[in-house]
Amino acid sequence: MRGSTLYRRMVAVSIRAQMQYRASFLLLSLGQAGVTVIEFFGIWALFDRFGRLPDWTLAEVAVFYGVVNVAFSFSDAVSRGFDLFGQDVRQGDFDRVLVRPRSSLLQVAGSRFAIHRIGRLIQGAVVLAVGLSQVESQMGPVEGLLLVFAIAGGAALFLGLVVLQATLAFWSTETLELMNTMTYGGVQTAQYPIAIYREAFRRFFTFVVPLACVAYFPVVAVLGRPDPLGSPFWFQCVAPLAGFAFLFASFGVWQIGVRHYTSTGS
Repeated sequence: MRGSTLYRRMVAVSIRAQMQYRASFLLLSLGQAGVTVIEFFGIWALFDRFGRLPDWTLAEVAVFYGVVNVAFSFSDAVSRGFDLFGQDVRQGDFDRVLVRPRSSLLQVAGSRFAIHRIGRLIQGAVVLAVGLSQVESQMGPVEGLLLVFAIAGGAALFLGLVVLQATLAFWSTETLELMNTMTYGGVQTAQYPIAIYREAFRRFFTFVVPLACVAYFPVVAVLGRPDPLGSPFWFQCVAPLAGFAFLFASFGVWQIGVRHYTSTGS
């Protein structure tokens, strides 16, 4: 069986198991949507009080918000196995993964699939659609493809961050909460144009954790407006590739962690 086929079957089993409790699924999905609605209400309240950010309207910020939250909802759904990986290391369950003739990455990724994250996905998609309908630029095929590319790159980047968080458990036996400042904190950061932050902050989220490459630069191109930071259009179009590069780099770090793993001894 090919790896992709095995992964689809593992995800299907996880979804069927969760759908045995449909009321729970519905409440969790509504909870996810409700939390993100409150988050966007905070952004709306900011604009209602101060009118606008320098050079940015509420509709444009809604596009940033929608792209980031749709991307994160995809990665959050498929990365649940890595998010809870510290439990597997502490309990010795990862030992069973290593004796199976399949990639450890594939098995951990397919072990859990959080289908209730669809609540966040729907809310982010609605905000994105409303934001695009209110901006002055016209969406064409090129802009549509770039938007999809940005969401895919963002999902890859956030998945890479969660994989790195899980990898720390090989040394600490815990998925350190410090990494949440990069995942959930990164979502909060990228909901606004990166141009409003200080230069040191912008550099970190462009060259170290490339959030700007998957959210800010491609969205600027989609909006059809000049970048206050001066980036050229060609760079804005290829910038989401940084998300995929970050994911592949995190896979390499994961393999180093697997080679370091010596079991719990229990």
